Amino acid sequence: MIVFLAGTVVLLVTLFVFWRCLPRGGQMHRFVGTEWEPYVGVAFCAASALSFTMMLSGLIDYFG
Repeated sequence: MIVFLAGTVVLLVTLFVFWRCLPRGGQMHRFVGTEWEPYVGVAFCAASALSFTMMLSGLIDYFG
């Protein structure tokens, strides 16, 4: 169950960071248009995949 909770925390942190990176007041985030932009997208994708994998693994361990 610890793995499920850790996956939930990773998902919540990822969602919060993604929300903070969204455009605000007509201004884009500072990574837009830089060489770091693709890496940020990959990091969001990897974090969400990691969180869902951890949550699924926790559920399988709990019920399996």
